[in-house]
Amino acid sequence: QVQLVESGGGLAQAGGSLRLSCAASGRTFSSYYMGWFRQAPGKEREFVTGVNWSGFDKTYSDSVKGRFSIARDRGKNTVFLQMNSLKPEDTAVYYCTARSGGRSYFMEDYGYWGQGTQVTVSS
Repeated sequence: QVQLVESGGGLAQAGGSLRLSCAASGRTFSSYYMGWFRQAPGKEREFVTGVNWSGFDKTYSDSVKGRFSIARDRGKNTVFLQMNSLKPEDTAVYYCTARSGGRSYFMEDYGYWGQGTQVTVSS
């Protein structure tokens, strides 16, 4: 059974940091494009960042560029999201996701999803 399990969410103050992890199991995702989406209350799920199979091609949404950083450990089938300079508008449920193709900004293109982890940023 394929699973993506996120961890590391929680409460942070504005300007603070959190680090999310996503552990994949059930198959190897070393050749997959891995990403993070987020969904705030009353809003649609949106692309945050993604990384290709090698770990070198990284993409960020404009809202997090310069503050968030994605990395992957192919050997451990794990993806990380380092979130710095957090803002209240970063409050959302963050989802780890994977797809067998290349980069995509659209959630319908991703076949594997984690259960999500809550990130709350207080002002």
